[in-house]
Amino acid sequence: MAFLDQVPNLQKSAQAVANSLRPYLQRRFVSLALIAFGIVLLGYVGGEYWGMYLSQRNLEAQWEQQAATVSASDQPKISSEQMLTRILVPRIGIDAIVVEGASRKDLSEGPGHMRETAEPGETGNAVITGHRDTFFRHIYELTKGDHIQVQRNGRNFTYEVTSQKIVMPEDISVINPTMDPQLTLITCYPTYYIGPAPKRLVVFSKLIESDGQPVSQAAGAAQTLTSSQ
Repeated sequence: MAFLDQVPNLQKSAQAVANSLRPYLQRRFVSLALIAFGIVLLGYVGGEYWGMYLSQRNLEAQWEQQAATVSASDQPKISSEQMLTRILVPRIGIDAIVVEGASRKDLSEGPGHMRETAEPGETGNAVITGHRDTFFRHIYELTKGDHIQVQRNGRNFTYEVTSQKIVMPEDISVINPTMDPQLTLITCYPTYYIGPAPKRLVVFSKLIESDGQPVSQAAGAAQTLTSSQ
């Protein structure tokens, strides 16, 4: 009977111990939950980067195949919609194959050319957009005079950065057509913003060289050839 008399005291002691442990257990649970969430998040991000890496490798193989096809005169021509574009910006370490389109899926594979804009190298405003946490992470470092190389359909184009501009997402004036050949790069801004970035960073550049020849000389040569015919 003496033991039974102690049961209420034992219950109170157990309850006291449980109460004292509750904050620790809650913190422990929260810590484990955060660790699990972090692992899941890292796995997701890692999967996204791995998928992008594989997509670029596949696009690189297609690029090499297209380059061989373009250089061979006996091969059928590649349509404009299928023709791949390569963008290189040595100043910030960009070397990527551009996909056609700017949807979320398109940009998960690489920088995307906006279909409604001019093709790179042609007269007009060619617009390429990319994620701020992948290929276009460092385009904010570009300054006036920096060069952007574009390779397409066996040709090489050199653009020179003219300016930068920060705009709201609804400002579509930056993709308006132009009379001269221009290349516009767009990404979300601020670059290191956590969550959906509220603004857009736009880098403007003008075509200064086509296939190793200054644009002004190329235009002059074309005009001379036309007038002589």
